[in-house]
Amino acid sequence: MKSGGLGDVSDLKKEAASLLKAASGLRVVDHHTAKPLQDFQAASHDLSALGALGSLLSATDDIRDGMTTLTKLTHALGEEWQAEAKVMGEVSDAFDLLDVLLAAEARTGGNSGTGTGGSGAKG
Repeated sequence: MKSGGLGDVSDLKKEAASLLKAASGLRVVDHHTAKPLQDFQAASHDLSALGALGSLLSATDDIRDGMTTLTKLTHALGEEWQAEAKVMGEVSDAFDLLDVLLAAEARTGGNSGTGTGGSGAKG
C-alpha cells in the first residue's frame, strides 16, 4: 500500500526544520557556557573560601582536582555537542534533498504507475 505522498513530504520538512533548529541550538551552547566555565576554572585556583577548614581536612587539593575534572568534562561535552550539531545539520540537509526529490516525483507521476520495475524482463 502506498503512503500519503504529500503528507510524507510535509513530515520531512518538519523533521528537517526540527533537526536544523536543534543543531543551531547545540552550536551556540559554547557561547553561553564559555564565561561561566572560565570563572569556574579560575575559582579552582583560589579556594581561600575554605580557609583553615579546607587546610585541616586536606580538602583543597581534592576540590581543585574535582573542579579541574569538571572543567575538562564540560569542554569534552561541548566538543561532542558540536559534532552532534554537525551530524544533525547533515541529516537535515539530506531530508531537505529527499523532500525535493519526492516532490519532483509526485509532480511527474512517479514510475508511470506500473510498479513492475522496468521493461528489461525477457519472456
